[in-house]
Amino acid sequence: MGRIKADIKISHRNRWAIFDSGSRNNYISEDVALDLPSFDLPKPQPVSLGGKVHSVSKCSYLDCEIEGLPIQGHARILDEIGSDENGKKIEVIIGALTMQEWGIRLDLEEEKLDLSRYPKEFVEY
Repeated sequence: MGRIKADIKISHRNRWAIFDSGSRNNYISEDVALDLPSFDLPKPQPVSLGGKVHSVSKCSYLDCEIEGLPIQGHARILDEIGSDENGKKIEVIIGALTMQEWGIRLDLEEEKLDLSRYPKEFVEY
């Protein structure tokens, strides 16, 4: 498991994101969700994240740009995610499922994202 931090663009605004291979799903803070379409869940879902149990009652359609490449997926909306080890407010967590779907790998040695496997087309069988 590993984490890489980077700015991503959502609705033409830079947002501080953690790419976390230990997190299965995507999460965004409420203030980020204001720029995106969202929907209510049929019933709240408990999510343990950052040593706290959150009750998630809304999800959003996440449409963002990572290093100039478009990425889409769903994200659970949290009131707030927390701060990184430098005290910077985390606005987005990109989880393993989205990283796998879009060919995003973590280069932990260089502390950067590897998008060399970004799909040029999706082939379905």
